[in-house]
Amino acid sequence: MAVDTKNWRSQRLGRLGSSIFSEVAGWKREAIAEGQSIIDLGIGSPDQPPQMAIREVLSESALQADKYAYPVTKNDLPFRQVAADWMQHRFAVSLDPADEIVALSGSQDGLAHLALAICDTGDAALIPDPGYPIYAASLALAGVEPIMIPLTAEHQFLPNLEDIREEEWNRATFILLNYPNNPLSAVANITFFEQLVAKAKQYQLLIVHDLAYSELVFDGYEPPSILQVAGAKEIAVEFHSLSKSFNMAGCRIGFLAGNRAVVQALSELKANIDYGIFEPVQDAAIVALQRAMQQPKTETVGKLYERRRDVFLQALLEEGWYIEPPKATMFIWAPLPEVDWIYEEPYNSVTFTQQLMKRAGVAVIPGIAFGNSGEGYVRIGLVESEENLLLAAKRIGMFIRGE
Repeated sequence: MAVDTKNWRSQRLGRLGSSIFSEVAGWKREAIAEGQSIIDLGIGSPDQPPQMAIREVLSESALQADKYAYPVTKNDLPFRQVAADWMQHRFAVSLDPADEIVALSGSQDGLAHLALAICDTGDAALIPDPGYPIYAASLALAGVEPIMIPLTAEHQFLPNLEDIREEEWNRATFILLNYPNNPLSAVANITFFEQLVAKAKQYQLLIVHDLAYSELVFDGYEPPSILQVAGAKEIAVEFHSLSKSFNMAGCRIGFLAGNRAVVQALSELKANIDYGIFEPVQDAAIVALQRAMQQPKTETVGKLYERRRDVFLQALLEEGWYIEPPKATMFIWAPLPEVDWIYEEPYNSVTFTQQLMKRAGVAVIPGIAFGNSGEGYVRIGLVESEENLLLAAKRIGMFIRGE
């Protein structure tokens, strides 16, 4: 008798993220099968390795026989101490490494689990639209209702705090934002964070700030930490990641810092989920943060992406597509260009992405994948060499002209 497996999948899985990402992956496989060479600008993973000194520490540590016990038995306080030192150095923020920082297997680990740690089923949270997919997915896992905050070009992709209704402020347990922003590449200044902290204190809700792109900044822009605002630790926490800033995406390490009650809640949850971060990865992360405190800013990874941004956007301009240069991140948030020869209806971010993949061999992500407010845009990753970015720009230009 055949086993009926139709119910071996929870309903919540259907609420996790956008199906567009799997569709784009399918289009890529089809294009490759048809002989198309693909320049993949859709992914958000660094294409460069960590500095050699970081890799050497990782290698040497991994060869030590005593590094293979459960990490939790050895405590990750040395990493948290260096993370606190880096926060002081980078943002002049003082943190107690024992109670105000929790180590994470990448910031996505914390983003995925935070709502489970601080919310109950039926609670609500304010999240951005467009937004990084794990924001909404984490709420679905926890049974928390999302209250979407539209982010529009009219307001420089910052939320208009006065447009959020009082009932929504009162109902939400927390508000989650990220600047510099993925996918929008938008930035915020300290004045905005001061206003946000004042609002949060007024309504007694938590601020969760995702600062994964603090080191990928251009044109002299200095991103603030929300924890720089006076009194912010009473009402805010902030995620940091070594994935993009130090090319350590595969290592999976980051941390949450700020309000100690929230940090401890996430620590308690994680104690029931995993056994901590592989100690050689912690050792490598410690060296990465220590070196960052010793090196001039001209040697940060942001300089690589700033050069790529300039080369790529100039090449696109020469092909007829003007995009305003972002001040941060590894992404370009690009409004759709006019492509008169595409007759599929409706012409939207999905149509554009699918046809660009099929005809030009360039992979990007349609804006709708990040929420309804993302329609009309595509996200382009600066995750290839300058040579490949120039080739991608040429292919895009020919595609737009129908050549």
